[in-house]
Amino acid sequence: MTDTTYRLRPVVHGQSLDPQTRCAHWHSELDIIALKMRCCSTYYACRECHDELADHPAEVWPKAEWDQAAVLCGACGHELSVAEYLACESQCPACRARFNPGCHKHSHLYFET
Repeated sequence: MTDTTYRLRPVVHGQSLDPQTRCAHWHSELDIIALKMRCCSTYYACRECHDELADHPAEVWPKAEWDQAAVLCGACGHELSVAEYLACESQCPACRARFNPGCHKHSHLYFET
């Protein structure tokens, strides 16, 4: 008998989520990341989902904390630090799934600029 360790994926909150974290607001084939909100350490599919479901305002991740895991690949469940996500060229370093490159247009909603 072998000993196998299983790692549970973090829970992701959002509106009309699918298994890869797409939501009612962002649902293209490439919209497969969830973001851990700095204010509550909770993963949401997007900022709109947070704003609709949380009872507090969102906060951005300060540059001093960009080493923290804050992005979840919806394809494989790999958690990326903010710095790793911003440098990954829209592709999961673990499973190579492609992320929506347009997400970088909204990075100011999540990360200090």
